[in-house]
Amino acid sequence: MYSLRCAAEEKCLASSAYSDETTDYSLRVLLRFPQRVKNQGTADFMPNRPRHTWEWHSCHQHYHSMDEFSHYDLLEVSSGRKVAEGHKASFCLEDTTCDFGHLKRYACTSHTQGLSPGCYDTYNADIDCQWIDITDVQPGNYILKLQVNPKYLVHESDYTNNVVRCNIHYTGRFVRTTNCKISQS
Repeated sequence: MYSLRCAAEEKCLASSAYSDETTDYSLRVLLRFPQRVKNQGTADFMPNRPRHTWEWHSCHQHYHSMDEFSHYDLLEVSSGRKVAEGHKASFCLEDTTCDFGHLKRYACTSHTQGLSPGCYDTYNADIDCQWIDITDVQPGNYILKLQVNPKYLVHESDYTNNVVRCNIHYTGRFVRTTNCKISQS
């Protein structure tokens, strides 16, 4: 838990991590994964909050320009019931890489965040909150659902490509991910 203190401030752990019995030495099981988001549209994807309302996170040393950039859900295969969840505030919306012919225009700063058309914002699996806390999840088969712009707070011309679903097999020790596909919900 000690190494997760920044993530705990952002409520990126399961509710059981916030009990009175939790100590700095308590352990959590995290399903970590990378996420690469592409702006396939023709306009900039801009934070839904005005710049003067962006929140400085001293623990992570950057501004968050959105409350919820992505939702992550772990669902039972048979019922679709949510068994665990995670979320990503805008870690820092920026043009990490761009397709050939497109230029980076946004960086992780206090005054310019966004995602240009033809560019990608990449979140590596080793950064805070790029996970679902599965400490309380039983081994089995699940569906991992990742959704960008989950509350549709940023206007887009097409929301049908904002969800990816993957099959997850969790052994209690290892996870195997297969069959990741764009989904409409």
